[in-house]
Amino acid sequence: MNELVKMVVVLTVLSAFSGGLLAGLKNGTAAQIENQQLKFVKGPAIKSILEGASNDPIVDRFKVTDGDVERSFFVGKFDGKAKTLAFEGFGKGYGGEVGLMVGVNIETDEIIGVSVTTHSETPGLGAQAKDKPDFVSQFKGFSIMDPVSVTTDGGKVNAMSGATITSRAVCVAATQAGEAYEKLKPQLAEKLKAFNE
Repeated sequence: MNELVKMVVVLTVLSAFSGGLLAGLKNGTAAQIENQQLKFVKGPAIKSILEGASNDPIVDRFKVTDGDVERSFFVGKFDGKAKTLAFEGFGKGYGGEVGLMVGVNIETDEIIGVSVTTHSETPGLGAQAKDKPDFVSQFKGFSIMDPVSVTTDGGKVNAMSGATITSRAVCVAATQAGEAYEKLKPQLAEKLKAFNE
């Protein structure tokens, strides 16, 4: 009985130590991981959407809490005015979640561009959503306040051939981003004022 108690105590101490070590490691590398994602994953999408901005949108950014999610917003200045934001939405694709960076003019609520950031879609089919400019260019000019869907679902977006599920996921991601934008717009407008001073 004594041996069993010792074994349970030792196992508990080792588990607590290992858990604490892993939590510390996660917290210690969080900033580094975020910087790497900004540089290699989200950064290219942000820069392509906010091309021509007079500022660096990767540097000029802020976070807003949306329920239990913290969202990052990247600011684009055009004609000396911070009136454009880029932020990410997500939709369920064929192979997993599809991340979509959406650029919006906050004065007109118009989508100025979108770009797929992350996906696990089938190479050669759904993966084309990231690299096919004629697909993502369809979103430009849509109102961020309106739901987005593919033509087979009654919408205006032509699905990619052989990748309807991925096309729907991109539309869902744009719609999800629009819902978050609509809910947070007063806060976003207030935060943008700091970039216009």
